[in-house]
Amino acid sequence: MSRRILVVEDDPALRTLTEAVLDDAGYEPLTASNGAEALEILREKQVQLILLDMRMPVMDGWAFAEAYHARPGPHAPVVVLTAAQDAQKRAKEIQAAGWIAKPFDLDHLVATVGRLAAPM
Repeated sequence: MSRRILVVEDDPALRTLTEAVLDDAGYEPLTASNGAEALEILREKQVQLILLDMRMPVMDGWAFAEAYHARPGPHAPVVVLTAAQDAQKRAKEIQAAGWIAKPFDLDHLVATVGRLAAPM
């Protein structure tokens, strides 16, 4: 069974770090630098969970979530990654399964992914 996690993050260093941590934890991380790239990946591959930054160029997290949920299902759970003080509010705005505030603890990230990743 695949354990694919899509990381949608415009910060290259954070994207690479998150990818490495998930890979070390036994997941198959896929990465995108914005929502438009993420939608392209999702046309080809099914994932168990999406880790979504909200503020990105090209297509931000809000626009991505709207486009993603408008597509036929099934839909993987989405976890918002944000440095905003109102992380919970942002997660609710897009019906996310959860949120992780930046900067985040790597063990917390892996635990959250393990708890929320939907079976394929």
